[in-house]
Amino acid sequence: MPESTRVSTPLPSRRPAGSAPRSRFGPLRALAVAAAAAVLVVTGLGWHQVDALVSSIDRIGNLGLGGGRDGAVDILMVGIDSRTDAHGNPLTDAERATLHAGDEEGLNTDTIVLIRVPNDGRSATAISLPRDSYVDIPGQGKGKINSAYGVTKFTEQQKLLDKGVDAETADRKSTETGRQALIKSVANLTGITVDHYAEVGLLGFVLLTDAVGGVEVCLNNAVYEPLSGADFPAGEQRLDGAQALSFVRQRHELPRGDLDRIVRQQVYMAQLVHQILSAKTLTNPGRLQQLSDAVGRTVVIDDGWNVLDFMQQLQDLSGGQVKFETIPVQDLNGTTSDGESVVRVDPDAVKKYVAGLVGQDDGGEKKDDGVDPATVTADVYNASSVGGLAGQVAQALAAKGFHTGTVDNWIGGPVQSTRVLAASATDAKARAVAEALGGVPVLTEAGLPPGSVRVVLASDYSGPGSSAGTTLDFSETSTSATPVPPAPPIDAGQNGPKCVN
Repeated sequence: MPESTRVSTPLPSRRPAGSAPRSRFGPLRALAVAAAAAVLVVTGLGWHQVDALVSSIDRIGNLGLGGGRDGAVDILMVGIDSRTDAHGNPLTDAERATLHAGDEEGLNTDTIVLIRVPNDGRSATAISLPRDSYVDIPGQGKGKINSAYGVTKFTEQQKLLDKGVDAETADRKSTETGRQALIKSVANLTGITVDHYAEVGLLGFVLLTDAVGGVEVCLNNAVYEPLSGADFPAGEQRLDGAQALSFVRQRHELPRGDLDRIVRQQVYMAQLVHQILSAKTLTNPGRLQQLSDAVGRTVVIDDGWNVLDFMQQLQDLSGGQVKFETIPVQDLNGTTSDGESVVRVDPDAVKKYVAGLVGQDDGGEKKDDGVDPATVTADVYNASSVGGLAGQVAQALAAKGFHTGTVDNWIGGPVQSTRVLAASATDAKARAVAEALGGVPVLTEAGLPPGSVRVVLASDYSGPGSSAGTTLDFSETSTSATPVPPAPPIDAGQNGPKCVN
């Protein structure tokens, strides 16, 4: 298993000439929440229709939210697998056909993003949670986090109906309970109290994407994947809403499966945010009207959220940037005792990772002279004969709150022992990484810029991330863990779309 992230020469599409791409609709594949997040982070600059937009949003209450006690704003954005709009109206046949939605009803929240907006002008951070993360669901036991809403709602709805409650009341109250269960599940996993909640259905993704005139993406290779309907050339391209559904739906034939799909969602969301914040959107009355109409029809938010005040706060963000991250994963291909395929996560590791991202003190993760892991980015290279070792160690560092940059095979010649390389052997950041990996030596490497940290793993390595240094509890899941190297963070302030798998 090579570590290299390099890609081969792009291959042409394999779709036979004259045939139409096939699609199969499963749970929500689209990053509907991306569109909602993008609209909600728009500044008020030149937006004369903002009052109409805000007043058109459907409001919901009784969610048990936190209220921003620490000064920052933590927003849970979810994309919901629904065949209705925000007001409960069924989608038209034409809309269902555009979305490849089919007739199957469901309330899976297959896109879950926790967004922290700090109160000191720093960039916001959007943290993705894999939909199949196997977590504790309040009142339900263990389950996939994307089922927390739907399973809880339907369980509570049946209880109310059995008690003689009328159908309309049972539906409303059980929906509240389902949303509460999802919010609590996310808070329990991440350690972050949710202050505000936003929800958007399938249709919102397409409408909001088309409202900004499509969004640019970039693929490392050409792709033809019939299950998702993805059929795109390599390189940069602009997608409309319907095409974007296929782009972010694909999970098969991707090197990191569902995590690569999350990366696609993040880079797409980053470009959507960037485009909405551009002058082409903010100064275009037609585009703004489309955005207002789309938000009014597809977005639901909590009733305690003063969106106008929030927009004013966001004007202080550094360049309007949003950075996208994904929680650490222990096993992408986990299996429960019942044979259910799940993504295994360690709640303690997730809490530490999230705390590092948002700048919270998580109780002892500062190492070596008080260095905060969240301020350190380490490149990790595999110079051993153990396939996949760099990816596993990168994941272990991420679980401790560090960021990782390049994760690849070492091409600098034979290495007999594991070491951390830095411009100076006394570099505090390098020493923090070395300590986190079990106390490996720090060596000076001429030519490295100050602050750079480079981990080179040899066959003697036995620290976190190695088979000798990792002990996992698989009482709930299979024993064949598949460690997954993290992707580098994605930045909405970047120039042009980041190319992805």
